[in-house]
This record gives sequence, structure tokens and C-alpha cells, in this order.
Amino acid sequence: MAAALVDSAMEVVPALVEEAAPEAAGLSCLVNLPGEVLEYILCSGSLTAADIGRVSSTCRRLRELCQGSGKVWKEQFRVRWPSLMKHYSPTDYVNWLEEYKVRQKAGLEARKIVASFSKRFFSEHVPCNGFSDIENLEGPEIFFEDELVCILNMEGRKALTWKYYAKKILYYLRQQKILNNLKAFLQQPDDYESYLEGAVYIDQYCNPLSDISLKDIQAQIDSIVELVCKTLRGINSRHPSLAFKAGESSMIMEIELQSQVLDAMNHVLYDQLKFKGNRMDYYNALNLYMHQVLIRRTGIPISMSLLYLTIARQLGVPLEPVNFPSHFLLRWCQGAEGATLDIFDYIYIDAFGKGKQLTVKECEYLIGQHVTAALYGVVNVKKVLQRMVGNLLSLGKREGIDQSYQLLRDSLDLYLAMYPDQVQLLLLQARLYFHLGIWPEKVLDILQHIQTLDPGQHGAVGYLVQHTLEHIERKKEEVGVEVKLRSHEKHRDVCYSIGLIMKHKRYGYNCVIYGWDPTCMMGHEWIRNMNVHSLPHGHHQPFYNVLVEDGSCRYAAQENLEYNVEPQEISHPDVGRYFSEFTGTHYIPNAELEVRYPEDLEAVYETVQNIYSAKKESVE
Repeated sequence: MAAALVDSAMEVVPALVEEAAPEAAGLSCLVNLPGEVLEYILCSGSLTAADIGRVSSTCRRLRELCQGSGKVWKEQFRVRWPSLMKHYSPTDYVNWLEEYKVRQKAGLEARKIVASFSKRFFSEHVPCNGFSDIENLEGPEIFFEDELVCILNMEGRKALTWKYYAKKILYYLRQQKILNNLKAFLQQPDDYESYLEGAVYIDQYCNPLSDISLKDIQAQIDSIVELVCKTLRGINSRHPSLAFKAGESSMIMEIELQSQVLDAMNHVLYDQLKFKGNRMDYYNALNLYMHQVLIRRTGIPISMSLLYLTIARQLGVPLEPVNFPSHFLLRWCQGAEGATLDIFDYIYIDAFGKGKQLTVKECEYLIGQHVTAALYGVVNVKKVLQRMVGNLLSLGKREGIDQSYQLLRDSLDLYLAMYPDQVQLLLLQARLYFHLGIWPEKVLDILQHIQTLDPGQHGAVGYLVQHTLEHIERKKEEVGVEVKLRSHEKHRDVCYSIGLIMKHKRYGYNCVIYGWDPTCMMGHEWIRNMNVHSLPHGHHQPFYNVLVEDGSCRYAAQENLEYNVEPQEISHPDVGRYFSEFTGTHYIPNAELEVRYPEDLEAVYETVQNIYSAKKESVE
């Protein structure tokens, strides 16, 4: 089936057919047309790549017109993969026929790998080394990424399993690239102060499937700068900031002129554009992502400060970041150049508080405590990013127990990229992977690294090593696939089938069944904690594994479920892991799930047909 999908999904560029003698009368009319007209016809969009290949084989003139570096194959490439055109410069020489072939080959290879993932990794999370097939492919990485995006953008409710694994692969590839870029960025000298660039890397890493770029974010900030300049022109039409060219880093030394810039900024940001600190939803990760701060026009102190700092510096005001406890601030120097300065020679700016300017004493009032002078000092890029990631790490620890802990995993990756020998965070990462039951080999690698760094962690490390090795051994002992037949006598009480859209009678959530047991298979502690004994049929009834619309996975008793007579798609990240298609009434299991429940699909059809027949009779 996978091979058929690959063959039907992608047309292969045909080898140039052998030259054949054209019909003189028909061909002469065509080849005698001016070159521009012929080119226009060939680029009209009505001809496929196969058509162009045949046309170019008919005579020398058409072959020359369809050369790889010309407009014809460039148009074929553009129509087929429009998103890739931004990666080519108008001045570069490109053999578009060769690019077409390489891109098409990369697409076919990528699809074969995506099609293989479900069979290889259905019973476990894709291991860290599971992406090596993609990493080892020949050809530009951007071609493989583009093919994965094409899979994700496939219309309709089909190919759900393909989309599920394409998303995982794309997520991994982009994160690896961003992490490498971040590490290179952090190797820059300490005086390299592109705080915005570092913040964008964090944004990109946590949102790898979003189209986020420093260029686009900078363009949005440039548009704010233009508005500030317009306001500044009304304050002082001869202000030196108005003469700055894009990309200049000149600084204005006069305090009064700097003050005029800050006044204009405050008016534009807080009065005109309505930016504000997010007091109502403070503990939301969106407040830390720069692209979201610009879209939603709200954030927390550190993200608002970075936006404020970037705009001020572009307009010549040398603000600096202050890693103030509980409330990130900026400082604005009021002392004479070259003089010995202390904390009282600065005004402190609260970007979260609409650009309010504070004295040292007011800063302490802001957080309700006295702090030492050291905490008013400026911090470099790495320290700023450390605080941003630390905030994300705290938010990640708040995630619910049923979630994938993706934010916690991402923030740990980022923190350890900056501080790879942080023992407590390495231990947290090992515990997290152990808790989720994923990547046991990587858990052992992390634990070995911890033991090298701090032998005093022997107790915690030893416990995790022992249980991780036991987990690996259990996986090795697992033989074959458990097949559950509905026709078997012990399954006679199972009423529902995988793929059915259900509703929980008590809690009201919608869900889809992806597995079932004839009786509750959880341990005594779970049964006691979930108060299963209070149910009329207790644990001696079928229980169902369900994917819930809120993103959680649950284990529900049969008596608590009922068929949803108004079925709808379930928005859950793991739907594609188990199902290949949503029909509008139910989900169709993919090949791997169907092996485990071979009789369920027929039962689903029967259930749906009976329900709709009953509805029809009741209406009549």
C-alpha cells in the first residue's frame, strides 16, 4: 500500500525519449514561431514535466529552448515547488532541469522513509537515532524538508499516519538545525549583543513548525521604528535619529535627545499600538516567544524589555538589560561619559509597565524587597537567554501529567545547549525520559555523563540505571504482537470498536477508541486511586484506551462511554499514530493497528450503519 501511495503521489521525470522524426508540416508551424512566443507557450502552465521532456526531444531548436538554465524548466520548478524559490538568487546560475530531478528524487526518498516509520516505530516512540535515514540522505536538506511540508499540507482527512510521522521528522530536523545555529551564536564574543537574534533562536526551537525568521521579526520591528520616527519628527524635526539609515548602530550621547526618543517610543508602543504587559495570563509560554509578542502585543518583563531595547538601540539610545530579580528591567545611563558610575547614575525602565522610569528605591518597591548593588548590573546575551529559557523551564514543569511535556523537553535541550554540564538539569532530563518511557539508551548516556561530572549523585543515578536496564530487557523479551479477536469468547462483552467516536457520560469529553481490554488491566493502586470499585460493574468490564480532544490519553470503563451520534474529528497529536483516515463518522485504523484488532473495522461499519438506520427510522 505504501509503495502504491509513493508511485501515485509523485510523477517521475521521464528520461528524454529517443529523437523521432517529426511530422514536417505540423512541426514547422510551431518551430517557426518567435522564441519569445514559444517560450510563453511552454511556460503557460498547461504542460507537465513529461510534456516538456517530449517537446525538447523533437528538434534542436526546441531542445535549445528547453535547456536547463532557461525559463521553461524554471517555470516547471516554480509551479511544482513554489516555496523553494525564495532560496534562489536571481543572479545565480541554476540548471533548473537538474534541480527538478534532484528535488523530485529527494521527495521520493523522503516519502519512502515516512511510509516506513509506522511499521518500524508503532510500538514505541521514535528513538533518537531513528532519524538517521533522513540525515544520511544525499541532496540538499531543504528539499527533504519541503517534501515533508508538502505531506503535512495534503488536503482532506486522509494520510493521517504519513502526516503524523512527517511532522515528527520535520520537527526533529528543524530543531537540530536551530540548536546548531544557537550553539554557534553562543560562541560569539561576550560583547556581541544581538539580544533579539538569541531570543528568535529560542522562539524557533520551541516552535519549529512555524515560519519564524529573524528577518521577518526585524521587519516588524522596523515598521514600529518608522512609527516612532514619525512621532519623533513632531517632537523634534531635526532629531539626529531621523537621519539614521537602516542597519546603522550610531548612538546619541545627549540625554535630552535620548529622552525625546523614549517619549516617542512610549507613545507609539503603549498609546498607539496598545502593547502591554500580560498580567491576566502571565504564566503562558506565548509571552516569551518574540513572534507572538508582536502578534498579540503583550508579553512578560523580559520579552517586552527585549523589544523595547531593540527599538531604542536602532534609534540611538544605548539601553542595557538588567537581570533584576522577579522583574527584568532596562537601565539608562544618566552619568557623564568616562566617569566612574554606580547604580544611582542610572534610570531603570520597566517595559512591562508601559516604559515607566524608576529610581533605585522604586525598583525595590516594585518587587517588595531590598537587593544588593550587583543585581542592578548589566548582563550579556547568554545570561539573558538563560533567564528566558529558565522561565520556559518553569512553565514546562507546570504541564499536566497527561501531556507530552514537550515544552519541558525543549527548554531542557536549550538550557543544556548553553550549560551542558548542569548536573541537576541532566538528572531532570534523564528522569523525564524514564518517566515517559522513551529513549532508554539515551537515558543511560545521560546518567553516565552525570556520574562523570558528580560521583556524589551515585544513589539517584544507580536507581535510574537499574530500572532503565530492566526496561530494555523487558523490551527484548516482548515477542510478537498481541492480536485481539472480537469473536473470541472472552471478548463477548466488548461493545465498542477502535475508530469509533465516543462521548464520556460523566465528564462530557469527546474521544476516539484506539484500544480495548476485556477487563481493566491496570494495577490495584490505579484502580483504587481512580475509584473504579464505585462503578456498578467495577473493573470486571471492558476498558478502552481513548484519545481525548484535550490532547490527553485515558483509560475509560465501558459503562462510562456512549457512541457520539454527532461524530467529529478529534484534535489529538497522536491520532495519526493509530489511524490513516477520518471518514466523517469514524476513524479507519492504519495497517499496524488493524493487525492488532483485525475484526474491529467490520464491527465499526456495522455499528455506524445500525445507528444511522435507527436514526432514519425514528425520523420516519
